[in-house]
Amino acid sequence: MSKNEDEEKVEIKEEIKNEVIDYPNKKSKKGYVITIFIVLFVSLIGVFIWLLCTNRIDFKNKSNKEVIEETKKIELKHTEAATVKSDGVYITDVSEVVDKVMPSIVAITSKTVITSGMYGPLYYGGYTATGAGSGVIVAEDENEIYILTNYHVVENSTELSVKFIDDNSYDAKIKGTSERKDIAIVSVLKEDISADTLKKIKIATLGNSNDLKVGNGIIAIGNALGYGQSVTTGVVSALNREVETDEYILDMIQIDAAINGGNSGGALINSKGEVVGINSVKYSQKSTSSSASIEGMGFAIPISDVENIIEKLINGEEDDSEVYLGIEGYMTNSGNMIYYRLPEGFYVAAITDGSNASKSELEIGNIITEIDGVEVTSVDTFKKVLGKKEKGDTITLKIKYASRNEYKEKEIKVNLE
Repeated sequence: MSKNEDEEKVEIKEEIKNEVIDYPNKKSKKGYVITIFIVLFVSLIGVFIWLLCTNRIDFKNKSNKEVIEETKKIELKHTEAATVKSDGVYITDVSEVVDKVMPSIVAITSKTVITSGMYGPLYYGGYTATGAGSGVIVAEDENEIYILTNYHVVENSTELSVKFIDDNSYDAKIKGTSERKDIAIVSVLKEDISADTLKKIKIATLGNSNDLKVGNGIIAIGNALGYGQSVTTGVVSALNREVETDEYILDMIQIDAAINGGNSGGALINSKGEVVGINSVKYSQKSTSSSASIEGMGFAIPISDVENIIEKLINGEEDDSEVYLGIEGYMTNSGNMIYYRLPEGFYVAAITDGSNASKSELEIGNIITEIDGVEVTSVDTFKKVLGKKEKGDTITLKIKYASRNEYKEKEIKVNLE
């Protein structure tokens, strides 16, 4: 064997040796790659299954972006709801004040005989009407409980009953009234009231209505529509508002709290739980200039304006604050105006002896056409104007008096008493 052949054999052996040695190394690398691929594939499948189980992927035509946005919206709604609930700024809670005052509030039921005719002392064709109102317990003594309400709640009543906070009702009677101020005091005998009821009721605390300001928060409590005590809230809309009742003009507190039939006589409360007014009148009639009903206009009698009268009525005294002109007469009408050629106005038929009117220039036969600048169109004109006056005030009467064959006009001053 030649030297060249020996070298070729050595080289072939070396190549074979190298192939034998390299082959296991290549196989090891391939196995490593396959293993990594399998791990990644399994991991991806696991992540996919996890996303499906946690609703992170939705196949209902929604992209991942839409899913994320929807999740954010839900979170925002939850946050907003929690904020409103925790702050509580949109809710007015007056429950503590109401709990304090409610034992002082009563419901009043009145019965009035309505007659359609009269023959001598006998009434015929009549029926009994039932009315509902409210009241406030303002005082007591050894024998009676005294309740403040409106005059128009008990006016002409033949029977009265009072229902206290425990829903027990008792007969009541009128202790005193002031038609001019539209207030009345009703009393219930303590001996008629059960011991349990006496423990539950209490005397209301009166506040100072002169301290009220427009915008102050107020609470109205009363027997609305006769259903029982209800609570409404609002603010003082105006002060010293002139309101015409059937016969008088009163300065009242205007409020926007809901006031309905049955609320009359109920309490107007300030934030301290003090009675600052007596709910009395509500406007709900149609406006003459609009077909819309007038709402949000309730009125209350300022408690400070009538506190002295309340004390007098409780003590059995009369309201002596009403002023008198000291005259009697009637309104001229179309008949006597034409026949006797009388001017239109109030004909003075009598003057009370010793009255201030008798000491003035006023004479029988005079016709009053104006009182303090207000045209006299009916007898009620006097009540409405005098209702705003106090004793000692001076009023101006414009009169027409006969002078030969004509009527002349002049003004007369009269001091009220």
